[in-house]
Amino acid sequence: MPSRANGLVEQADVLYRAATECHRQHTRYSKLVERGASEDEQRSALEMAYLCDDALGSALLAYEKAAAKGGAGEDWWHKGNVLWHASREYIRRHSSCDGMAKRLGRQSPNRLAELAMAFDLEASALLALRMAADSYRSVRPEAE
Repeated sequence: MPSRANGLVEQADVLYRAATECHRQHTRYSKLVERGASEDEQRSALEMAYLCDDALGSALLAYEKAAAKGGAGEDWWHKGNVLWHASREYIRRHSSCDGMAKRLGRQSPNRLAELAMAFDLEASALLALRMAADSYRSVRPEAE
């Protein structure tokens, strides 16, 4: 049984690091946009953020697979599950925004309001991801 817990905590640590990097890269991209950085630099930062989104998705699936074999009742496990939920919500919101943005065309004011709301919800999910990662780090500082 300890090997299952060890594998799960390792996957939780991977999920933590992926979530942290995902938040960092999206924050970096938004700061470049605010500064009015060149289109090339913004595009490169956005590509890095998308790579981190993919890494988060992979870490999420690996955590799910490890958790399906059985969990533990320790603090890190509870915080890991909170991080897992926050990761799922962020990935869901991000996918939704991407889908909506790709279907642009002639937009009505209502459609633009829906898009703005979707992006606000994605930003909120990213913040929740950061908070869940910080909470996980509080019980597993060695995960860094």
